Amino acid sequence: QVRLVESGGGLVQAGGSLRLSCAASGRTFSDLTMAWFRQAPGKEREFVAQITWSGFRTYGSASLKGRFTISSENGRNTVNLQMNSVEPEDTAIYYCADKYDWASAYTSWGQGTQVTVSS
Repeated sequence: QVRLVESGGGLVQAGGSLRLSCAASGRTFSDLTMAWFRQAPGKEREFVAQITWSGFRTYGSASLKGRFTISSENGRNTVNLQMNSVEPEDTAIYYCADKYDWASAYTSWGQGTQVTVSS
């Protein structure tokens, strides 16, 4: 059974940095795309970033691309999200997810980690 566990969330001041990590277990690690999503109170879930098996990165917006960096290590066992120059609008629960590269939808999700940015 696939298991994704996020960590690294917390309270940070605007302009600061935070690093989220997602540890994956319970599956064969190949041909996978891993991603970060977030959901703020009262808003729909938003795509933040993804990294494919080959290492190609995609971000949800130009603003996110300029401030956040997605990376992986340990053969995709761990995926990280380095968040720099955070803004109060970045406050949300951040979720890790994965899917096979060829799949259209993400099939495995973590429980989420809360990120709160104070102004």
